Formats: sequence, C-alpha cells, structure tokens
Amino acid sequence: MAAIEIHGLSKRFGEVAAVDDLSFTAREGAVTGFLGPNGAGKSTTLRMLLGLVRPSEGTATIGGTPYAELAEPFRHVGAVLEADAFHPGRRARDHLRVLAVAAGLPLARVDAVLREVDLADAGHRRVNGFSLGMRQRLGLATALLGEPEILILDEPANGLDPEGVHWLRQYLRAFADGGGTVLVSSHVLAEVAQTVDDVVIIADGRLVTQSSLTELANRSRAGVRVRTPQVEALRDALLAQGIAAQLVAADALVAMESTAEAVGLAAAGAGAVIYEMTPEHFNLEEMFLELTTSEGASR
Repeated sequence: MAAIEIHGLSKRFGEVAAVDDLSFTAREGAVTGFLGPNGAGKSTTLRMLLGLVRPSEGTATIGGTPYAELAEPFRHVGAVLEADAFHPGRRARDHLRVLAVAAGLPLARVDAVLREVDLADAGHRRVNGFSLGMRQRLGLATALLGEPEILILDEPANGLDPEGVHWLRQYLRAFADGGGTVLVSSHVLAEVAQTVDDVVIIADGRLVTQSSLTELANRSRAGVRVRTPQVEALRDALLAQGIAAQLVAADALVAMESTAEAVGLAAAGAGAVIYEMTPEHFNLEEMFLELTTSEGASR
C-alpha cells in the first residue's frame, strides 16, 4: 500500500474547481515532488489530505486512513503548510514546548529537533526576529516533533539561502533513505530535481503526469540548432527524412531528436549552406513549463 493515496479528489469553491478529479500516490522510502505552477491546486490538495479542507468529492488517505482518523497523528505525519504559523512574540523553544505538551510528546524532543534543523542557538529568540529561512526551519522542527514516518511540506525552500536549500535537500534525502515518505510541493522543478525520486505534476487542478524523475528525464528531447540562409529548404529536407524541425528565427531552426551528422547529410542533399550548428538540450525545467501550459495540460 502506498503511504499516501489521493483518489478522485475534487474541491470546488462556488463555480471554481480548485482541484478536479485528482488521483496519485506517494510511496514509502521516496521523495515525491508535487509540482505545478502557482494556483494549480497544490496547497488545496495538501489541506484536504490533512483534513483542513473538506473535499467536494474523492478521498485522501495516509496509510489507508484519513488524517482525521489517525491515532496520535503527530507520530505519523509531520506537516508544514505555512512559514508563519507561529505566535510572533513567542520564543522558538516555547513554541515547540506548547505543541509537544498538547500532543503528549516528551519535552526532550524540543531540543532534539532544534538541533536537527540547526536552530539550537536560536531557541531562546522570539519568532518575530526570525528571517523567513529560519521560520522555514522552525516549521520543519515542528513537523519533526513526533518523529513521524511521513513529511508533507508546502514550498519548504521558500526563503532559504543556497546553503539552506542544500541542507534541506540533504535532510529530505536522508529521511527518505531511512524509510520515510516525503511529499514536497513546489512550483519550480529545478528546485527539487536534485532531491526527488518521483514527480506528480498538476495544472489547473488536474493531473498532468505522474512518473519517476528518471522516466521524466528520459522523455526530455535533444536536437540540433542550425543557422542557414536556406532555412525553408533545410526544413523540408529534414521532414523528408522523418526529422521534425521547428523554425526558431528567420535564419535558424531546431532539428528535433536528431544529430549533427543527420542534419549535415540533409543539408548537403538540399544544397543548404550551414553557418552554424549547435547541440540543443531541452532540460527538465523546460519540459515542466511545457507540460503545465494550458495546451500541455489539456493533452
């Protein structure tokens, strides 16, 4: 059984469908990137998963059980949905103590999680003096209080400096490698591409694709960018060879999923002069943007 299961999940606010018949899973021992542009429905989905928003239709379960029905949920799931869910005048250590007492957790966990997120020296400080990055770390410390096996994080890298982003990647990777489950949302694929095992991409509240990161990378295309004064003739010659080509300028095209050798042979046959020929790589971020456009999402 998957650690997290979303099945036929929908949420409508009046006439607006924030989430529309969404289904996906997140497996144990893996980091799943929950990706989509701002407004795609990611936060609404996570709130339904955590029982904070009632679905219009469908189910969202953790280990086969709705979050609201979990016994001692702090010990099963740690979640961070907002970076400012703290009383600004409260000290970081006191914030964690209040939550530990409310959840019936040992107070020793407070200093333990502060050390885990590198805030041990800031525990005495009031939250209103924290940077956004420090608040993100305090939010993660809150999620870790119950030593959960599942982490659900909404845009956790917001506000982190490069060192903090690197630390977060390493932490989430180690958590999953230790058997934990991580579902982490982001609107930037490049932000999580070095960390995630699987990706779930949504747009306009609907599923676009779910796959492993490796499978998604294998779908990325490579080609050859060519500059020539006979761009139309070269495009026709490439098409005759079964090579798709896209005009990108008045004197340039990109031959898709091809090689310089194949383009050179086609150009020689067409009598096209080549001024410049450069390998073209389509990275994951470009694929993500393509998939989440309205045209890509409708396919």
